[in-house]
Amino acid sequence: MTERYVRDLQEVDKTQVAVVGGKGAHLGDLSRIDGIRVPAGFCVTTDAYRRIMAEAPAIDDLLDRLSRLSADDREAIGTLSAQIRRAVEEIAVPVDLAAAITGALVRFGEQAAYAVRSSATAEDLPTASFAGQQDTYLNVVGPESVLQHVSRCWASLFTERAVAYRLRNGIDHRTVHMAVVVQRMVFPDASGVLFTADPVTGDRKVATVDAGFGLGEALVSGLVNPDVFKVRDGEVVARAIAAKQRAVRALPAGGTREVTVDSQRQEEPALTDAQAVRLVGLGRDIEARFGSPQDIEWCLVDGDFQIVQSRPITTLYPVPESGDEDNHVYVSVGHQQMMTDPMKPLGLSMWRLTAMVPMHEAGGRLFVDVTRRLAAPASRSGLLDLMGRGDPLVRDALETVLESDDFVPSLPDTVPGGPPVGGGPTPIETDPAVVTQLIEHSRTSIAALEREISTKSGPALFDFLLEAFEEHKRVVGDPLNIQAIMAGMESTWWLNDNLGEWLGEKNAADTLTLSAPDNITSEMGLALLDVADVIRPHPEVVAFLRGVEDDDFLDELPKLAGGTEARDAIEAYLDRYGMRCVAEIDITRPRWRERPSTLVPVILDNVRNFRPGAAERRFEEGLHKAREKEQDVLTRLRALPDGERKADETKRMIDRVRTFIGYREYPKYAIVCRYFVYKRALLGEAERLVREGVLPERDDVFYLTFQELREAVRSHQVDGRLVQQRKDAFRSYHALTPPRVLTSDGLAVSGSYRREDVPADALVGLAVSAGTIEGRARVVLDMADADLEAGDILVTTFTDPSWSPLFVAVAGLVTEVGGLMTHGAVIAREYGLPAVVGVEGATRLIRDGRRIRVHGSDGYVEILS
Repeated sequence: MTERYVRDLQEVDKTQVAVVGGKGAHLGDLSRIDGIRVPAGFCVTTDAYRRIMAEAPAIDDLLDRLSRLSADDREAIGTLSAQIRRAVEEIAVPVDLAAAITGALVRFGEQAAYAVRSSATAEDLPTASFAGQQDTYLNVVGPESVLQHVSRCWASLFTERAVAYRLRNGIDHRTVHMAVVVQRMVFPDASGVLFTADPVTGDRKVATVDAGFGLGEALVSGLVNPDVFKVRDGEVVARAIAAKQRAVRALPAGGTREVTVDSQRQEEPALTDAQAVRLVGLGRDIEARFGSPQDIEWCLVDGDFQIVQSRPITTLYPVPESGDEDNHVYVSVGHQQMMTDPMKPLGLSMWRLTAMVPMHEAGGRLFVDVTRRLAAPASRSGLLDLMGRGDPLVRDALETVLESDDFVPSLPDTVPGGPPVGGGPTPIETDPAVVTQLIEHSRTSIAALEREISTKSGPALFDFLLEAFEEHKRVVGDPLNIQAIMAGMESTWWLNDNLGEWLGEKNAADTLTLSAPDNITSEMGLALLDVADVIRPHPEVVAFLRGVEDDDFLDELPKLAGGTEARDAIEAYLDRYGMRCVAEIDITRPRWRERPSTLVPVILDNVRNFRPGAAERRFEEGLHKAREKEQDVLTRLRALPDGERKADETKRMIDRVRTFIGYREYPKYAIVCRYFVYKRALLGEAERLVREGVLPERDDVFYLTFQELREAVRSHQVDGRLVQQRKDAFRSYHALTPPRVLTSDGLAVSGSYRREDVPADALVGLAVSAGTIEGRARVVLDMADADLEAGDILVTTFTDPSWSPLFVAVAGLVTEVGGLMTHGAVIAREYGLPAVVGVEGATRLIRDGRRIRVHGSDGYVEILS
């Protein structure tokens, strides 16, 4: 019976998390590593916790109420969690359980001092550390006191912070159990924390040691600032010695107290350089054992290090696997595609299979290896120029990496793998027929795909899809397609650069491109205004739409006066644009056709905020402004020296930009159209697997790669544990912030603007659409939650084309991610919205409802009082 409730640390390892919790399992593993000293002790198992919880059935009702709370309801969480803690602490420990614990104490010294430490089953995990969520008690002396503190540890599973953490991460309170670690107390001369990777930069080659005198509680509680040592390749490369005026020491009778450090010792280092290097060596052994960077708590006792905890550093961004030991530099695909959310495995694999360049996965996001392009002078220059045009922060991040000590090798200009980046394709004539031809070819190719895929199923479908992916890449990589895209972008740059030099105009192309033809994304936003025109005259339909919660509302509309016309208008819109959605590069995300209720709030905003005919008026107004701007620019140019030549060149470029800039949006639309065809076919296979009992739910296929789904269809088998692991990992990836640039050493670089021409308290970003606007900030993280009024300024993390219908209802735009030629910037210019993108932390720093001023020509945002 004792074994059921108590296990020696030496008996447990990482396979027994369910029995001894995360901390206990890690300590058991640590004690098995040669050269690593761990204070002796034992674990009170989760069976003991379950026994205690069974003694108080009333707790069940409290847990039910707790599970229904929102993570943000701090008052209710505080009240309920306190009730549960009191209930647990008041439960009398059964005699046999108490005997098992006190019996273990006899083996280690009944009257010795102990550390009594919580060890939850959801703790110190690779994807969530739960650091600081439960309690630890130091210098506990005597069996009765140990039992009392074991009860407190059980109760600490329900601290407010632990409860809120679980609610926020979707973890069921009943699935987490509490073990307790009881260890012989050590009385250190110094203690602290070792991070085997730099916790700030992510660099895996640099370890950071925080150190102070006495017990580590002084550092954890913030009582003193630690000494900080940075160690790389076996030597201290940086150190900062703090004045440590206070320390925490153990009391002879139990407990701890703060003491004043002798004034002569306060500025002495808590460790020597040699000790810091030796400690990092132990940390590298521990890291190798657990297979990931570690956050390690240590104590220095009589010149020897003892390890009292080790857990994964879960805040580090993972590094893509390269398969070699070479240095690599990766650029985030999500920042180029305006979608930095994590993607599910099927989405990742589908994007990689249809991408034009190899991509690497890390943290649920994709990255492109640009090392070889950076290594050669010519391709480096082209890459930096192209990246800088799109997103200056990416360029700055790459330059930061290049400045480091020979991280990127030097190679000759002839680099295998294609022409240098940024060289650009051969120019084409300014001919609208080129765009017409490209669009027609794309439509023909998609129609052929739909016809052919309808005849395929089972393994034959996957063989066909692999062929379809090659056609997909052929269409996207068509030289004429690339030439047309580059023609629009390069003429934009030419106009902005030259008119800036000749006339002092900032971002002149923003006005010159208004209402450009063939812009499928801007047409999509205007088309929803036309849908609102159909719905507005029918009050019964408007009232019905205000209460829509489900996606079957289209079937209900014909029962209302005007409902048939409303349904037909929405259906026609979905026929043309229903393949779009937020984060549309991830094939697993629900499309508007699959979840049409997403559009309802936007339609209602349009009904409320606009008069009939708004779409046509906006287009004509844009056209008028563009023509006026053209005449103004040409007239002013002709008045300059050599003005006729400058005006003629500018006129050619204006014609060129208006011919091609709208087409910039079409290839993405075509890709998403193809994706929806692929998705419907794959979901057909998923439904078949569900009918055959191979999968419990259709959407489980989203957690398989394309190749794994292909094998599942062939073998009629799916590893359910793999699916669950992928779900858990995907959930954890939401807590990670992908950097713009990432190195194989783990260095995460987001770049900076390095500007001095903005007000001191302004939020700096990239100017992408001219003009200045002041208004109410609406912070919108989900398009379905939008509630916009005329004059509002949309503030969000990123916008892809699916956000365009919101653009018609706002007066300005601020995003955390984006570049000069990303979709949100293009459409902001098309609609004439002042916009600043790439504003780090915008949704956190700008409160919803606050008045702000967006300087779209100068690239900054002011938060007004």
